Amino acid sequence: MNIKEDIKPISYIKANAAEILEQVNETHRPVYITQNGEARAVLMDPESYEKMKKAIGLLKLLAQGERDIVDGNVLSQEELFLAMDRDFDHIGHD
Repeated sequence: MNIKEDIKPISYIKANAAEILEQVNETHRPVYITQNGEARAVLMDPESYEKMKKAIGLLKLLAQGERDIVDGNVLSQEELFLAMDRDFDHIGHD
């Protein structure tokens, strides 16, 4: 990773937008956009962005599962299957 390639001032982005888009899509590395020397935004290719969203969603599910375990909000396998059987039986009688 060449950090100089991944941090660009907004003036450079404005003047070289097509080149920056090509770089982001080829390398799949984000480009950090600075304004007045401070990081202000991040430009990513769509594929990397979607992968990141999916990873965050999975992490949220894992965190919820851990929270359920800590809170004691769990069922044994047998309890789960019995509950599913009851639900399926109920659906069949509607």
